[in-house]
Amino acid sequence: MLRHLMRLALSTALAGTLAACVDPSLTEATKTPTATAPVIPQPVPADFVEAYAAKQDGSFVVPAVPVEKIPPHLIRQEVAYETTDAPGTVIIDPTNKTLHLVTAPGKALRYGIAVGKDGFQWAGEALITNRRHWPTWTPPPEMIARKPELEKWKDGQPGGPTNPLGARALYLTTGGVDYGFRIHGTPEWKSIGHNASSGCFRMINQDVMDLYNRVPDGAKVVVLNADGTRPTKLKLPPPAPKPKKAAAPKAPAAPKPQPAALGAPAPGFPTMTAPALTPPALGAVPPALAAPAPVAPTPAVAPATPAAPAVVVPATDPASVPAADTPPEPAAPAVVPPAAAPAATCVPAPGIVCP
Repeated sequence: MLRHLMRLALSTALAGTLAACVDPSLTEATKTPTATAPVIPQPVPADFVEAYAAKQDGSFVVPAVPVEKIPPHLIRQEVAYETTDAPGTVIIDPTNKTLHLVTAPGKALRYGIAVGKDGFQWAGEALITNRRHWPTWTPPPEMIARKPELEKWKDGQPGGPTNPLGARALYLTTGGVDYGFRIHGTPEWKSIGHNASSGCFRMINQDVMDLYNRVPDGAKVVVLNADGTRPTKLKLPPPAPKPKKAAAPKAPAAPKPQPAALGAPAPGFPTMTAPALTPPALGAVPPALAAPAPVAPTPAVAPATPAAPAVVVPATDPASVPAADTPPEPAAPAVVPPAAAPAATCVPAPGIVCP
C-alpha cells in the first residue's frame, strides 16, 4: 500500500514538472488568431516601361496617353513614403492631387489624380467594398438637375471608352454607407492634376487598371484634409441646394378705399348733381317773367303771274307788222298791317307801381 502511494506521488510531481516547461501562450489552444496581412504585388521595372501605351482590354482598346504631356510628379512611380499605415492602404492627398498605395514599410506607389471641384471635396476614411471592370455609370438626380443633357443616361450608361468611369472603378463606403464616391478611370486624362470631379477621384485609365490589380477588397482608404492632416471624422461636402420653384404671379392688390368727403354719397350710390342757379341781379326781371320780344310782320307776297305763252308768227315785212300792245303793269302787292303787340306785363320792382 505504501509503495502504491509513493508511486502515485512521483508520477504527479513528474507531470507538474513537464507542464512548467511549456509556455501556455505558445500552444494552439491559447494562441489568438491574427489577421493575415494582404499581399501587395510589388512593382517591377517592367511596370513603368510604356506604362501609358495603348492596350487591348477585353473588347475595348484603351487609347495611349502622351507621357510628355503629363506633369512629371503625376506619372506613376515608386517613391519613399513614411507612414504607419499597413501595406495595402490607399492614402489620397487632394491638395497635391496624388494617390499613394502603401506597398511596404517606407514605400508606396504614387499616381496622379483629379479631385472634386469646389464644394465637392470631402475627407475621412472609407473601405473598398466593390471593384468593377468597365462599369456602368448612372448619374445621380442632383447631377442630372445640374446638367439636363445627362437625362438620357438616367437608367445607366454602359461601360466603354467614353464612359465617365473609365476602365475600372473602386467603390467606397464609410460605416456601411455608400455616399457615391469612387476611385475610377477617365477618358479625360487632361483633367488629371485639377479639381474637376463631383467628389470622386479620377485616374488615367492605365493607372486605375494597375491599381485595380494591386489593391484588395476591404482595403482602407484615407482621404486627407485640405491642409494634409489626417481626418478624425468624416467630412462630407454640403448638400446641393434644391432648385427654387418659380413663384406664382401675385394678384394686383385691391385699391384701398378712400374716406368719403363730408356730405358725399355713400359708396355704391349714384351721385346726383343739382343744376347751378344764378340769382337775378337786384332790380332785374327774371327771364321767366320777361315780356316776349315783338315779332316783325312778314310781308304778304302776291302770287306770281304766269307768263303768257310765246306766239310764233311767220316772218313778214317789218313795215307791215303793227306795233305790239303794251302789257299791263302788275298790281302792287297787298300790305298786311302788323299785328298788335301784346300788352306788356307789369313786373313789380322798386319805383314801379303795377295797376
